[in-house]
Amino acid sequence: MKHHHRYALALAGALLLTSVTGSAATLVERWDKLRAEQPRLPARDAAKQLGVSEADLLATGLGKTVTRLQDDGTAPREIMRRALDLGKVMALTRNDNGVIERTGVATRLKADEDVQTLDEDKEKEREVRMRNIAGGYLGGEIDLRFWFDKWKYAFAVAHPGKDGVVARSLQFFDASGNAVHKLYVRSDAGAPVFDKLVADFRNTNQVPDLKVAAAPVKAREKPDSEIDVKEFQLAWNEISDVHQFNRLLTEFGVSREQAMRLAPPGAAQRITPQAVRTLLEGVAKNQIKFMTFLGNGATIQIYSGTVSKVAEAGGYFNVLDPEFNLHLRDSAFASGWVVKRAGVTSVEFFDQNSEQVVSFFAVRERNKPAPQPWIDLAAALPRADTARQASR
Repeated sequence: MKHHHRYALALAGALLLTSVTGSAATLVERWDKLRAEQPRLPARDAAKQLGVSEADLLATGLGKTVTRLQDDGTAPREIMRRALDLGKVMALTRNDNGVIERTGVATRLKADEDVQTLDEDKEKEREVRMRNIAGGYLGGEIDLRFWFDKWKYAFAVAHPGKDGVVARSLQFFDASGNAVHKLYVRSDAGAPVFDKLVADFRNTNQVPDLKVAAAPVKAREKPDSEIDVKEFQLAWNEISDVHQFNRLLTEFGVSREQAMRLAPPGAAQRITPQAVRTLLEGVAKNQIKFMTFLGNGATIQIYSGTVSKVAEAGGYFNVLDPEFNLHLRDSAFASGWVVKRAGVTSVEFFDQNSEQVVSFFAVRERNKPAPQPWIDLAAALPRADTARQASR
């Protein structure tokens, strides 16, 4: 190769490296500026303002406070399995308009636990369920459901706080760079376990260029006119277990919020979006045991119990108990529903994109109806039609 050709290639490589480094530095600078202006802005919202994914934002810390972990094959599941050794953690799951945070110790599956005790549905569904179990997290303080096929990127973060204490976390993202789940170490004993996990699962690729995929286009909702509403309502009334509801939606090709609109008479009553405040204030005041489900398509986190402190703060309506936090941006809610299926009453809220943000159920004994205080509270939530009439 002639000398001037070698020089041209070297110059091109140097320019490419400078371009990549410069763009990364620009993102760091922009983020630093944004954090200085809005120190309480969540990383997810910061990423949107900066026009990148949250995973891309986190990756700017690679080589400093962030380590990329293995993400091929079953690696995310195995990392979560090892994370059972961390002891006390704070588990955080979020979507665009809600965040659920639970502090505690995850339960493990017993070595000889029968698969039948995990899922009573069809054998094929049990097999899928088993592929998405990471050795525990079913019930107990940290109660999670996983769809690991939607987990793509994994990172470990060790960030020194203002008090000098290192905050350690595992953070997972989907192919589009959206956070699907995070685990924060909450005990000194968990620190060496975390460090060993990071060493064992360290990815050989520590380059910040993730090449995240574009967000998938949401499937178009089937028009109501193409749905056999009569058969759908008959099938709704025939389900014997609330867990059969998702199969019903798939069978008829109906979205979840669409199902609320097409429900049998009396089975789904529309309530105001801000009824979520009335609900949380009611369960706190009356110490009603309830269940909260909040997820993002890749992870669902569940809280069961009572709450005490609820308040509006930072643009969210919140539960602010010591071991459980729930943050709901109810200004983005578009609808709420009180739903009755298979003898179970739930309350569900959807955002302006018809995505479910959060749902609530009563804690009840198996094969027994929900406690009357829950039924009364759900029945008293402000109806959307009543609110419209009052505003006229």
